Amino acid sequence: MSAVAVIVIDMLNPYDHEDADELQKSVEQIMEPLAELMRRAHRHQDAQLVVVNDNHGDFTATAEDLRRRALEGRRPDLVEPVLPPADCAFIAKVRHSAFFGTPLEYLLRREEIETVVLAGQVTEQCVLYSALDAYVREFSVRVAYDCVAHIHPDLAEAALRMMERNMRADLLPADRCLG
Repeated sequence: MSAVAVIVIDMLNPYDHEDADELQKSVEQIMEPLAELMRRAHRHQDAQLVVVNDNHGDFTATAEDLRRRALEGRRPDLVEPVLPPADCAFIAKVRHSAFFGTPLEYLLRREEIETVVLAGQVTEQCVLYSALDAYVREFSVRVAYDCVAHIHPDLAEAALRMMERNMRADLLPADRCLG
């Protein structure tokens, strides 16, 4: 059983979408702490690493398909350092929240997870909605603020404030998220 789950959101990205240029600049800044957080979570006895990624509308896509597309995309250098280990949980999603239409809640309950640590992209979209869904499901929420990337800095700042104030999320640096 694991007390904490580190949920990494949407990092298998080919960066071929409308806001990719703005997003890439922010992703560059989070690569090192995010890769380290993923390594620590994977090794940590009381943590579980869970990767949740948008399937980009391809309902036949496997984890390997999403991985390959991201590596063949415009910025494989933003994908390689955060490739999920083969033995970690991988969940495909179709909308913004990591919980919406996915078995994530079931997985967390089965593993008796009480606290989720959110990381990945995009702070003002998928991370925010995942935090809200975790909160309404009564999980404690932590956001590794140095491991979330944004498109719009002002919206990301507002999203972090909302998560902290409205969802009682703890905003912590990655090196303090696992205790």
